[in-house]
Amino acid sequence: MTIFKKMAKKALFLGLLLMSASSIIANAQTAGLGTWPTQKPIRLIAVFPPGGSVDQVARTLAPALQAELKQNVIVENIGGASGVIGTAAMTRSDPDGYTFAVVFDTHGVNPSLKDKLPYDTIKDIAPVTLIGTSPMVLVASKKSGITSFKQLVDQSKAGKQFSYGSIGIGSLGHLAMARLAKQAGFDWNHIPYRGGGPLMQDVLGGQVPLAVGSEFLVKPHIDSGGVIPLVITTAKRSPALPNVPTISESGFPGFNAPAWWAVLAPGKTPPVIVNAMNQAVTKALKTPAVAEKLKAQGIEIVAGNPETLRDFIGKQIAVWGKFVIENNIRETQ
Repeated sequence: MTIFKKMAKKALFLGLLLMSASSIIANAQTAGLGTWPTQKPIRLIAVFPPGGSVDQVARTLAPALQAELKQNVIVENIGGASGVIGTAAMTRSDPDGYTFAVVFDTHGVNPSLKDKLPYDTIKDIAPVTLIGTSPMVLVASKKSGITSFKQLVDQSKAGKQFSYGSIGIGSLGHLAMARLAKQAGFDWNHIPYRGGGPLMQDVLGGQVPLAVGSEFLVKPHIDSGGVIPLVITTAKRSPALPNVPTISESGFPGFNAPAWWAVLAPGKTPPVIVNAMNQAVTKALKTPAVAEKLKAQGIEIVAGNPETLRDFIGKQIAVWGKFVIENNIRETQ
């Protein structure tokens, strides 16, 4: 192929990309919404309190998303009920492309855990983008006296009861530890928190001896020496914590429970807006400032189209919903 043919081929490819972007904008205009998103700032609801991983992921993403969309992106924390309150606020918002939510893995558990959600997880929500997945890490307070997972297992098998905190009943951290305890025959006491910020404050202060949270949440405290990492929940070790063993290689083969984050929209948001936001989030995730920070905190970026996220959430609901029902896990626990 001559250099001229290569240049022509490249020009054609770039032209098609520009036509695709123009088509998205034109379709948004046709939908009667004007040139999205120029009408007003975009509201990005973080469905957990400040200080947790959802809050941090949303605030890491917002500046790059703002640059990509050329519109202000405002992060608003609406925490409570394992992400339900913030998600409900998102579903009640106008489906005009100006309200989205960043949710956590609890989103895939809540339909089975809650007796009645204030929204339909399928009909009232439009999947946008799967941001990424990450190991969860079981950490020990420096005041607990626990320095290794083997020590914890040995003492648990000897009959000692330990308490551990998670970001809430039915969170993936809670379910992962409940599965481990059941598999091993441990008798552990679960302490639910309203979010990662309050959880880490208490484990750092020694009010709770153990905590399980996403690597994104706990790694800064591991790096500072505030907590001791014991084990991670994914099948493979994390590049960000190469010396921390997996549960699977620590006597419980096949154990795998990753944390995840996603962007959602109100269910009736026009598909053209959902797809445009999907592309904007995907591009924002690829910017060095976002990609490097998420990678440093153990998040493996996934992105993908809305259907990828829809399928992923469906599988999460099926797997963990079954565990919740089979083990009679209730919000009062």
